[in-house]
Amino acid sequence: MLRLGTRRLRGLGLRGFPLRASPGRPHSVCSRRGEENPPLSAESRWKDQAETVIIGGGCVGVSLAYHLAKAGMKDVVLLEKSELTAGSTWHAAGLTTYFHPGINLKKIHYYSIKLYEKLEEETGQVVGFHQPGSIRIATTPVRVDEFKYQMTRTGWHATEQYIIEPEKIQEMFPLLNMNKILAGLYNPGDGHIDPYSLTMALAAGARKYGALLIYPAPVTSLKLRSDGTWDVETPHGFMRANRIVNAAGFWAREVGKMIGLEHPLIPVQHQYIITSTIPEVKALKRELPVLRDLEGSFYLRQERDGLLFGPYESQEKMKVQDSWVASGVPPGFGKELFESDLDRIMEHVEAAMDMVPVLKKADIINIVNGPITYSPDILPMVGPHQGVRNYWVAIGFGYGIIHAGGVGKYLSDWILHGEPPFDLIELDPNRYGKWTTTEYTEAKARESYGFNNIVGYPKEERFAGRPTQRVSGLYKTLESKCSMGFHAGWEQPHWFYKPGQDPGYRPSFRRTNWFEPVGSEYQQVMQRVGVIDLSPFGKFNIKGQDSIRLLDYLFANVIPKVGFTNISHMLTPKGRVYAELTVSHQSPGEFLLVTGSGSELHDLRWIEEEAIKGGCDVEIKNITDELGVLGIAGPYSRKVLQKLTSDDLSDNVFKFLQTKPLKVSNIPVTAIRISYTGELGWELYHRREDSAALYDAIMNAGQEEGIDNFGTYAMNALRLEKAFRAWGSEMNCDTNPLEAGLESFVKLNKIYPQVFCICTPGLPWWLQVVKNPSAKRKSQAQSLGQEDTLEKEMATHPSILAWRIPWTEETGGF
Repeated sequence: MLRLGTRRLRGLGLRGFPLRASPGRPHSVCSRRGEENPPLSAESRWKDQAETVIIGGGCVGVSLAYHLAKAGMKDVVLLEKSELTAGSTWHAAGLTTYFHPGINLKKIHYYSIKLYEKLEEETGQVVGFHQPGSIRIATTPVRVDEFKYQMTRTGWHATEQYIIEPEKIQEMFPLLNMNKILAGLYNPGDGHIDPYSLTMALAAGARKYGALLIYPAPVTSLKLRSDGTWDVETPHGFMRANRIVNAAGFWAREVGKMIGLEHPLIPVQHQYIITSTIPEVKALKRELPVLRDLEGSFYLRQERDGLLFGPYESQEKMKVQDSWVASGVPPGFGKELFESDLDRIMEHVEAAMDMVPVLKKADIINIVNGPITYSPDILPMVGPHQGVRNYWVAIGFGYGIIHAGGVGKYLSDWILHGEPPFDLIELDPNRYGKWTTTEYTEAKARESYGFNNIVGYPKEERFAGRPTQRVSGLYKTLESKCSMGFHAGWEQPHWFYKPGQDPGYRPSFRRTNWFEPVGSEYQQVMQRVGVIDLSPFGKFNIKGQDSIRLLDYLFANVIPKVGFTNISHMLTPKGRVYAELTVSHQSPGEFLLVTGSGSELHDLRWIEEEAIKGGCDVEIKNITDELGVLGIAGPYSRKVLQKLTSDDLSDNVFKFLQTKPLKVSNIPVTAIRISYTGELGWELYHRREDSAALYDAIMNAGQEEGIDNFGTYAMNALRLEKAFRAWGSEMNCDTNPLEAGLESFVKLNKIYPQVFCICTPGLPWWLQVVKNPSAKRKSQAQSLGQEDTLEKEMATHPSILAWRIPWTEETGGF
């Protein structure tokens, strides 16, 4: 059996032993490579000012310093509390993979691996990168379905990925027990890297390009100045920074607390085991691919002539470091580990021995049990933070090694160019809000860790920590009638049960239990009238003497007249679609802005930032939690509502995209004649505490018309049939509005201080300006001072889709 030293493991109930870093050079946990390279010494210089201060010297923070400096930013300073790699980096297992179930997160993985392949050549530092490939094992039919589903998504990327048969798996990994294996998902180019050596190579590169890495330099205070710069205090003195980036790993919560933020992060104990030499492994002629047994919930790779394997325990057995959450990280903790606990992972050890039988006779030489910081949904938090100027985060990395390279590049591009290179809203730190309590964070972190290897279905729901305080006024009324979905802390009906139907959440890669009910709800809205709870919408009130100026600058559409609503889009400097909102002009200079639930703080941050940059005298208030929203739609929706109000709702009085204050059953509402279903309908904005009474009144009034509920799944089907776009699906920061078919919402001739001129291969505006022989066009190009620049830019980047130019009288705003 697998043994600890020379002692038998099973039946002894051993607690293992703590592994401590030596007092000299900090070794990688695996004691693999890099011993010939002594650690790079800390800088002795000090700067009083910096463009960017990065807090944290793990692989992510050092990667960002490397990328910013390499891209040309001057005065990049990294402050590390103790020494580089302290925290979670030094004891990481170092796995690297091209695979990710998301679309754009694969770009992060891809960039990281390509960087690591060339980093040793660039910096002269050994990185110990092995690329034997990896295989995910399917031992159940549903897992095979998951692999097929992932193969439908792999065409988005240049990386190779294949489903392979058992015979090929055995050829590549001859030590496997093949009895249960049905298929494998194979990713060539995957592998593992020594985290310590990787970080030191990135540090060498950062220094090479001019970044300053200072350690030990714990940050003791952060103070935001009125001009948006920061005073960063350390024992060495103060440093003024134009921006700060929190990349402090499991210290990130402490850094956040310095400025009044409670980052939702939980330290989790993760264990893995390293064996001594195994004769069957030593006899192999080539390195084994990394193995991931998804049902056994463990990863396994070759470590010299032995094996390294690490399990993910169930949420009931896993260990959260609760004392750190309650009292903070112990001041001296840096390169220490926790006491190992083999009893906790024994079922996974047995699964590994069953899958790879040579483990039964192997000896253990190391048991590593170290802290890894998890966010509630297991994804990191990357980008600028809403509510605090010039404060960025790169925290919550459960898989920091594979993310480090790509996230460093992603954040560097965003900081330098004012927008992200592609859309990663799933990593947005602003996906969490005040509703994210410590209790919720711990419950979700437990769930996410325990669910590391479960099957990932389309439209996946996870139920730990729910509901939060964010429930609409209809939650108690509807919870027993429907399957709820989770949207930015809110519970919202996805679909409703009918008598005799299979209730509950039953995900599948094939037709699910909600197919027929959603079809019925679709017919309900098309033929009669339906009601939907839309309370999770993000809602902002904007007013003040500069409100029109601000919104006119923010949005590509015109500002609606008082009493009307339109659909408007905020565009990035390169003309990508950053957000879609409905804008309602309620009274002169006062607006109600509405966005999707998942975009609430994402959009608010952008609006607030632009208001500050423009020096706008406006009041911006987030009223998301104050207002409930009911949607009513279908051919009989007017007839039902008219029974409850004395106001005239006829077509010529209450027109499409008009907004009015009404009383519906004597309840004050702001009614907007709009419906995402594309059918006749209204959205009714009201006090959250009035939701139940308003809903009851509408449902009672609509009995004769056959009124019923519908959920977001039916609404999505309806909007798709009408070709209504959705932010995050048909448009995001990867697309410009013309690509997304939003021409009617973008006014190219708007008079801005600056205007966006959007170009596509089918509409080459720059050719009109630069190439058209007419004297008028030439004079326009000359007056812009852009002729040479545009020629050069288009030659260098022939696929450029947008160009931002100053507005002048001569060009008529074009």
